[in-house]
Amino acid sequence: MTNIINALYNDEAGFIISAELVLVATICVLGMVVGLSEVAFNVNQELEDVGAAFGSINQNFAYNGTAGHKGSIAGSTYNDEWDQCDDSCDVTCDVRPTPENY
Repeated sequence: MTNIINALYNDEAGFIISAELVLVATICVLGMVVGLSEVAFNVNQELEDVGAAFGSINQNFAYNGTAGHKGSIAGSTYNDEWDQCDDSCDVTCDVRPTPENY
């Protein structure tokens, strides 16, 4: 049994490969974290653009009333007012995190 342990302890062939794999895996994980951060930021920007596009749709509508010999119907109108989040650049990703209060 001691011969096997000594042989494994003195064997350095696998150490270099595993150290290289750890280095490559670390670089890959760091690259993926940075890439996913950029993807998340760009998805937020695109969703904000979609929201701004929906907010800028003209929602005004009106129809005139009708009147005849024995009756009439009043018309109707609707005007969409400006809301707080109707413009673009409402979502920002450069705000410092706020700590939790206990």
